[in-house]
Amino acid sequence: MPEVIFAGPAGRLEGRYQPSTNKNAPIAIILHPHPQFGGTMNNRIVYELFYLFQKRGFTTLRFNFRGIGRSQGEFDHGSGELSDAASALDWVQSLHPDSKTCWVAGYSFGAWIGMQLLMRRPEIEGFISVAPQPNIYDFSFLAPCPSSGLIVHGDADKVAPPKDVQGLVDKLHHQKGIVITQKTIKGANHFFGEQTEEVIDICGAYVDRRLSGELTEAKPKRLR
Repeated sequence: MPEVIFAGPAGRLEGRYQPSTNKNAPIAIILHPHPQFGGTMNNRIVYELFYLFQKRGFTTLRFNFRGIGRSQGEFDHGSGELSDAASALDWVQSLHPDSKTCWVAGYSFGAWIGMQLLMRRPEIEGFISVAPQPNIYDFSFLAPCPSSGLIVHGDADKVAPPKDVQGLVDKLHHQKGIVITQKTIKGANHFFGEQTEEVIDICGAYVDRRLSGELTEAKPKRLR
C-alpha cells in the first residue's frame, strides 16, 4: 500500500493508494470524518473500507483532507474538502485511464462530501454512506440522486439521530431509477465501537451484491 502525495487545490494531499492488477478495474475513493473532530484517513472504519474495496479488485485511495496529517491547507467547511475529493479522483483517473467507473464511500462528514462528489461525477456508479448527518448538513442537492447506494447508521446515534437519517432515506426512496439500501445497526452510536466489524460486513455484502448485478436499476438521466 504505497504512501502517496499528490497535488490538491490548496497544496499537497497525503494518501494511501492501492492500484488493482486489472487496468480496467473500478476506482474506490474513501472519505474520512470531520477534520476538526479527529477525523483522518486512518480512522478505523475508513481503513477497513479501503481494504474492503481493495480485496474486491478495486483501485483504491484514501487520503487526508486539507490541513490533516501531511496534507496542506486549512479546513474549509466542506467546500474545499469537496475540491480535495475531486482532485483525488482526478489523480487516480490520470493513472488509470482505462477505469471507467468509480465508487465513493464516506463516513460522517465524509459521507456528505461523498454524496456531493457523486452529483458532480457521472462515472460514480455506487456509494456507501456511513452515519450521514442530515440534521447538520444539507442533502437537498440529491435531486435526483444519480446512483444507487447503501446508507448504514446506528439506532442509538445522538450525533446523527435515526429520525433524521430516516427522513433522508425516505426522500431518496421516492426517486426513480435508483435503489437505496438502508441498514440500521441496533445499539450502535455514531462511532460504532464494537459494531465496526458489523458495519464492514454489511458494506462488504452490499458491494458483493452490486458486483453481481443486484440492487440497482437504470440510472436516471442527468440534467446538464
